[in-house]
Amino acid sequence: MTNETAVDIRDIPFRTADGGSASLSDYGDKVILIVNVASKCGLAPQYEQLEDLQRTYGEQGFTVLGFPCNQFMGQEPGSMEEILDYCAVNWGVTFPIFDKVKVNGGG
Repeated sequence: MTNETAVDIRDIPFRTADGGSASLSDYGDKVILIVNVASKCGLAPQYEQLEDLQRTYGEQGFTVLGFPCNQFMGQEPGSMEEILDYCAVNWGVTFPIFDKVKVNGGG
């Protein structure tokens, strides 16, 4: 890949939960933990640990970014409003949760 065709991952756009646009470059020099999340997954209790990381290290230049996906056994079927409500009510999530993504490619 040459420099003319290379794409900086920080410049790839993604959608915010409210339909806006964002990219990793919006987070400057922060250390970023990108996490695929799903509220109906058996690993959903990890939201608590992710929030602990956010609260512990957030003011030190760290952030968690949550990206819901419904491609793994349909474990994130809800609307964005339902997802955000679930995260706030059940786990006290304060880190950004973005719009649903497809991580399995073109499907």
